[in-house]
Amino acid sequence: MKSNFKRRLTSVASQSWLYALVILAMLFLLIPTLIVIPMSFSDARYLSFPPKTLSFQAYLNYVASVEWRSSTTVSLITATITTLLATILGTAASYALHNSTQRYVRILRGLMMAPMIVPTIFTALGLFFVFARFGLNNSIPGLVIGHTLLALPYVIINVSAGLKTYDMTQEHAACILGASRIRAFVDITLPQIRFSVIAAALFSFAVSLDEAVVSLFISGGDGATLTKRMFTSLRSDIDPVIAVVATIMTLLSCVMLAITLMSQRRARRYENVTEA
Repeated sequence: MKSNFKRRLTSVASQSWLYALVILAMLFLLIPTLIVIPMSFSDARYLSFPPKTLSFQAYLNYVASVEWRSSTTVSLITATITTLLATILGTAASYALHNSTQRYVRILRGLMMAPMIVPTIFTALGLFFVFARFGLNNSIPGLVIGHTLLALPYVIINVSAGLKTYDMTQEHAACILGASRIRAFVDITLPQIRFSVIAAALFSFAVSLDEAVVSLFISGGDGATLTKRMFTSLRSDIDPVIAVVATIMTLLSCVMLAITLMSQRRARRYENVTEA
């Protein structure tokens, strides 16, 4: 008993440098984000840290600003429609790739992952010139198309992971009993991969809400997103409302991350139950 305890203690001590490195990396990533939160409670006219006095004036300015409220509405509408569209298309693509036996499946999967690999600014430039021909710049449909293109790889990755742990013989049995392929997917497959689909939808919403580069190119005026408005404000007057918006988006991202982790945990529990 003592020897096992000593071994565990020695193992933990030998790996202490690794834990310290992980903690330092986490602090390096989190501290810049955490600094924004106290900045949002400053009563100064410009962004400053640390705040001399605490105030909710920046939050009141955000609520009272027509421009910021309009950008918030545009971002939320775009993110919601993007989530629905990317989740449906990505789930269908993942299902097709998972069940296909053709040789070119890997090529198709690689092409669908391209928006994640290609620098976003190249995608934004291409979308800008294409949308200019069809009058989609500075419009919500244009934003939805661009954001859906960027969100699709995240949906495909999450749903594909769920399909790999699913036994397709259940769906095949439903088809043999007379159900159509779509009916079998909706009634049998989809409920069993629902946690992966939920995680994919949350990723899509986060990607759309946080997207800055594409929004800078194809949004503007009354159709500007929050990220576009933030960059414009940083360039012109460094308004403290920027910190307010960043704080709200950070908290929203944390909530979505928590829901995603809960969904993934439930998915693993469900897999363990079905295997047992």
